[in-house]
Amino acid sequence: MARLRWSTGGESHGPGLTAMMEGVPAGLRLLAADVDGDLGRRQRGYGRGGRMKIEQDRVSFLGGVRDGETLGSPIVMAVSNRDYANWVDRMSPEPLPSPPEALTRPRPGHADLAGGLKYDRRDLRDILERASARETACRTAVGAVCRRLLLELGVEVFAHVLRIGDVVAHIEADYAQVRDRARASDLACADAGAEARMREAIHAASHDGDTLGGVVEVVALGLPPGLGSHVQWDRKLDGRLAQALMSIPAIKGVEIGDGFAAATRRGSTVHDPIGYDAKSGRFTRPSNHAGGLEGGITNGEPLVCRAAMKPISTLRRALPSVDVATKEPFEAAFERSDICAVAAAGVVGEAMVLATLADAVLEKFGSDSMRELLRNVTAYREQVCQY
Repeated sequence: MARLRWSTGGESHGPGLTAMMEGVPAGLRLLAADVDGDLGRRQRGYGRGGRMKIEQDRVSFLGGVRDGETLGSPIVMAVSNRDYANWVDRMSPEPLPSPPEALTRPRPGHADLAGGLKYDRRDLRDILERASARETACRTAVGAVCRRLLLELGVEVFAHVLRIGDVVAHIEADYAQVRDRARASDLACADAGAEARMREAIHAASHDGDTLGGVVEVVALGLPPGLGSHVQWDRKLDGRLAQALMSIPAIKGVEIGDGFAAATRRGSTVHDPIGYDAKSGRFTRPSNHAGGLEGGITNGEPLVCRAAMKPISTLRRALPSVDVATKEPFEAAFERSDICAVAAAGVVGEAMVLATLADAVLEKFGSDSMRELLRNVTAYREQVCQY
C-alpha cells in the first residue's frame, strides 16, 4: 500500500493554491528555500507568457513543519496568486454583486468543452481555472519536498529538454554535465547549439501567433534496485511513472528507456546484458536500454523517462469553435498564455517522478522517522551487495 499521499487545491486566478502531503517521515530537514528554488525554475524559460512576470511563487508552510523539520504529520503548503487582485470581480469565493460574464466559447485542445459537459457547467471558466497548468506550481512544491527526502538517500533527479518543435538536442556528455548544463540554460537544454535554434523556433512561432511543444527527459540517479513490484499491475513502477507523467497538462506521450525506438529493433540490440563486479558486489550493465526498469522494478541503473508535450492549446491565432450557449460558430476565446513551456514541463516532470519515487521508497522501507528510514535503506543496500 502506498505510503505517500498528496493532493492539490485551488484555481488559476483564485486566491491561491494549496498542497497537502501525508506520509513524509518526521525529522526531515525542510526549509521554504528548498521549495522556492524549484518554484522559481518552473517559472523560467524563453517563450513563457506574461503571467510569469506577475507571479513570484513562494511557499508558505501551514502545517507539518516546525523549526525547519518535518513532524510526521500532514505537510500543508500554500502558494498565493498575486494575479488574484486583478480577478476578484470574476473569481471571488463570495457571491458577487452581479454575475460575471460567462465564458461560453471552448478552446480546442483544452478541457473546456469536455469538462463543461461532464460537470454541467455553462460558464466554462469553472472548468478552465482548475484545468490550467497553474496547478502544477503546487505539484512542484510537492516534488521539492520529495527531492529533500530522496537526497538524504543519495538519490538525485533532474530533467533536460531534448526537443522543441523540430529542433533536437544531441547529448553526448555524462549525466553530471547534462544536469549542470541544463540548469544553466534558459531552456533547460544541455546542447548550446540546439538551444539557440530552439529560441529561433519559438520566436518564429510567436511571430505567427502559434505555439510549440517538445520532449523532456527526466533522469534519476542513485536508486537502489527493488523499488516497485512485478506481482500486480498497479504496483509496477513503470506504470506508476507513466501515469504520473501523463497527468501533467499537455503531455501526450511517455516512454521509459529506449521506449518506442526499441520497437523498431531486434531484441539482441535492445536488452541489456548482465555482468558482475566482485569488488563492489554489484551486478553491472554495459548499456541501459531498459531505462533502469525491468518487470516494473528498478534494477540499479539510472532511471530514464521521457515525456512528449504537445504545443500549448491557447493560440493567438484562434481556431474555430462553437459557442455552447448559442451553438453558433466563433473563433475560440484567447486567454493570456505561453508560446512554449517545455522547460517548465521538465521541472514539473521532475516533481512527478520525485513524488512517485518517494512513494515507492516509503512503500518498500516504510518508516515513521528519517532515522528509521536511513537505517532500513542502509541495511537493504548491504543485503543487495551480499546477494
